[in-house]
Formats: sequence, C-alpha cells, structure tokens
Amino acid sequence: MNTKLHVICDSLGHPLNLFVTAGQVVSDYIGARALLSNLPNVDWLLGDRGYDADWFREALKGNGIRACIPGRKQRKKALKYGKRRYRRRNRIKIMFGRLKDWRRVATRYDRCPKVFLFAIALTALFIYWLWELTLGRRW
Repeated sequence: MNTKLHVICDSLGHPLNLFVTAGQVVSDYIGARALLSNLPNVDWLLGDRGYDADWFREALKGNGIRACIPGRKQRKKALKYGKRRYRRRNRIKIMFGRLKDWRRVATRYDRCPKVFLFAIALTALFIYWLWELTLGRRW
C-alpha cells in the first residue's frame, strides 16, 4: 500500500493541516482540492509542480493568495514564479524529514490510512508543539 501526504505548513515549517491520499495512482489535485477549504489567511502559497493547475491557481487568487508554484514541463506557455521565494520550500522538506525520523511514520507500520494519518498527526504534535513548549527550543 502506498500513500501520499499533503500538508499545509506555516512559515516556520510547522504542519497545520494534513491529508492522506492513495499513492501513485491518485493525482496531487485530489489533495489540493481537499486542503483548499482549510487554507489559512496568508499572502503566499508555495507548492511544487504537482499542484500546478489552472483551477487551483484561480481558486487561490479568489481567496487573495498568490501562488508560487512552478509550471509543469508539459505547459506550452511557461509560467513565472519567484525562484527566490520558491527556495523557502526547504522548510517543508525539513518538516517531512523530521516526521520520517520517527520509525513508525517512515516505515509505515500502519496499514489503515486513518491510523497512519493519526500516527503522523501525533508525531507532528509531539515534534512541533509539545517539544517546543516544554523545552523552549526553536528548530
């Protein structure tokens, strides 16, 4: 069983919303559509090429959010995006790396998607909120 995790993070890389879809057989658009209603009030949204769709960009623009998403390679007309701003996605990659430091998440012991999502949420809760509150650390 394969899954794909879609996450909305704040500017520090703390996960705010989580959504799990089936792995390689499902497009990233499914996760984008599911998380679209839960977007926080922000100025920018950074995403990778998998979220490049005209309807998604229009929905973001309707919410007053500017998209920093590179265009897919199959696009006939290249889209402009802020490459300097796009480099800040490393915080998101670091967040996924920290989640995978926990063996249960990295090796996917749970076969049920709901239980796996709960394990990820519990891991994120411990790493990003309880750890920082008790020790006062910033990553």
